[in-house]
Order: sequence, then structure tokens, then C-alpha cells
Amino acid sequence: MFIYTTKTSLERHLKAFRDQNKTIGFVPTMGAIHDGHLSLLKKSAQENDCTVISIFVNPTQFNNAEDLEKYPRNLQRDVETIQSLSDQIVIFAPSVVEIYDDNTVAESFSYDGLELEMEGAQRPGHFDGVGTVVKKLFEIVQPAKAYFGEKDFQQLQIVKKMVEKTGLNVLVIGVPIHRETSGLAMSSRNERLSERGLQQATYLYKVLVEAQKLFVFENPVKVQQFVESEFKNNPNFDLEYFAIADEATLKPAVEKEAGHKYRGFLVAHLEGVRLIDNISLN
Repeated sequence: MFIYTTKTSLERHLKAFRDQNKTIGFVPTMGAIHDGHLSLLKKSAQENDCTVISIFVNPTQFNNAEDLEKYPRNLQRDVETIQSLSDQIVIFAPSVVEIYDDNTVAESFSYDGLELEMEGAQRPGHFDGVGTVVKKLFEIVQPAKAYFGEKDFQQLQIVKKMVEKTGLNVLVIGVPIHRETSGLAMSSRNERLSERGLQQATYLYKVLVEAQKLFVFENPVKVQQFVESEFKNNPNFDLEYFAIADEATLKPAVEKEAGHKYRGFLVAHLEGVRLIDNISLN
């Protein structure tokens, strides 16, 4: 198993692959590795000669200090989970100082308005933090391809836009949401739910599937009203927002337009845990 905590040691390892013109795939994560992350690693391993996974809880993308504090961290368990898939995957687990030196501040980015919708509106500055750390990691790893799960679909679009604007030579690839058999989207935050909470959390996907069916013959406004009504009648959840947006622009949709792809985005709180999910509506 290859585990590095410094940029120089990682770069030294990867230089051998670059010198032989071998491709490097990259999966950035904040740890608490689950089967969703493993699905990204599998895809990278299929398409590249070497795969790197970063495990780094990035402080600049958290608006809530308590949320940052509670974020699950267990490097040893993460290493064991990754090793169960392959002992050839390279793990990069740097400290905050290693990534940010003595300046733990986010760079400012313009994402052509993608950052102003949904998560951006709810969490000001969040996507500056995401762009900052992903850009730094891309510059360190220098991958040919990088893999992101579609559960964080807005983040996926943001990273693609950041790469486009900065001119980084990385192909950003979105991988479909990996779900439990119950339909629950796999997430590191699920670790904070009780057994009962894990069962209740399946409600998010059930409502999204109903919204997908309804979208076939109803306009976005009616579908949004349906989802909000469903959550209003379920006292276990506090619905933060449900939005139907154009996949390309992330602008909210009022009417369906031919040739456009739409997606439903859902954020709800359960047992004090912020859960997110989304579904393609086309």
C-alpha cells in the first residue's frame, strides 16, 4: 500500500509513471470511505495506469464550524477499506498545513453563475473553498482524469467550470450515484445517523422517484409543490430545499424546454444531519 502525507513524497512516486507516459487517475475525497468512493476508484483503475485517492477534510469549504468538527475521520479504517479493493492505489493524506501552508484561506472563483444557485445560495463561499482545494490537488497530482460522484452534482459542474477557466489539463468525469439497496445515496454523513435514521433516510429517494414520474406530465412548479407537500407531512425531516434546475446552467426551471436536461435537487435534515440527493428528471 502506498500512503503519502507530503506533496514531495507523492510527487516523487508519481514521477516514475509520468516518465513512462503512464496515465494517472484521481479521486478527491474527504475520507469516511464507502462503496460510493470505491465505485469511483474502480472506474479510475479501469481507465488509468495509476490511481490516486486523496483523503483531506478541507476546512475552507465548511460554513459551519460544528459541521467541520463533527465530520467523520478515521484514516486507518479508510486505508483498510481502500486496501480491500486494491493495494496498488496511492493514498494522499496531507495535513491542512501541507495543503495551505500558513494561509488557510479560499481563493475567489467565478463559475459563470453556477455558484449562485442551490448550495451556493445556502452556503456562501462554499464553492470558493471547493475550487481552491480541488485546484491545489490537481496541481499536485496532475492527473489525466479525475472522478466525482453525481450525488454532489452541482459540485461536479463547478469543478468542470473551474478546470475550463483555469486551463488545467484534467478531464473531469461524473460517475452515477452509488446507492444502498434501499435507494439511499451513499454518503460519509450517513455515519452520523442512527439505525432508525438510516431507515427513515430512504424517504428522500422515494420522494425523488415519485417526482421523476410526475415530471413526465406535470410542469416543474407542480412537481416542486408535490415534493414540498410530502416533506411537510413527514415530521421526521426538516426540508431545506427542493429545486428543479437545468443541468447545464443550474438555473431553476419553471417550464420544460425541448432539448434541455433537468434534475431534481433535494436537501433535508434528519437527526441533525444534512442529507443531499438528486435525480435526473429526463
